[in-house]
Amino acid sequence: MAHTPAWRNFKRTEDLTVATAALIYAGAVVHAFNRLPGETVLIAQRTLLWPGIFLSLSLALPLALGVIRRPLTRYVWMSFQAGFGQSVRSIVGGVVLLTAAAAFMYWQISNAANGGRYPAGVFSGYAAGIGILAAQALLVRVLERHPEVKKQIEAQD
Repeated sequence: MAHTPAWRNFKRTEDLTVATAALIYAGAVVHAFNRLPGETVLIAQRTLLWPGIFLSLSLALPLALGVIRRPLTRYVWMSFQAGFGQSVRSIVGGVVLLTAAAAFMYWQISNAANGGRYPAGVFSGYAAGIGILAAQALLVRVLERHPEVKKQIEAQD
């Protein structure tokens, strides 16, 4: 199946967004283990165990439940039609959002390392966001098999 360059760019951007978010998260976890007070088990619970549950739920539920999957699929299709991942401006916008989320996580870690509130919520929230991004990337593959969408994204030979 030959896709238009716009679709290939969109699909690639969706995949790279998930990968980038996951790498940012991994870096924040390593940073947390180096900076956060408390036992290793506590840090692992707050940065890996609980966030892993949130990631799993936010990935599985949109794929399993039609009531969530249909609106998310429409959102993914509208994102493509709006040009997400197809221009420098949209890619820079996505990078800015990921950078802001990363800065917030690192700021929360720094606050906790200096006696502030433990940043368990920010890790769970970010992991849930990664789950939703991954669900969107998977729904791109579902969309490209839909007959009506397939017609629009295939190149005319």
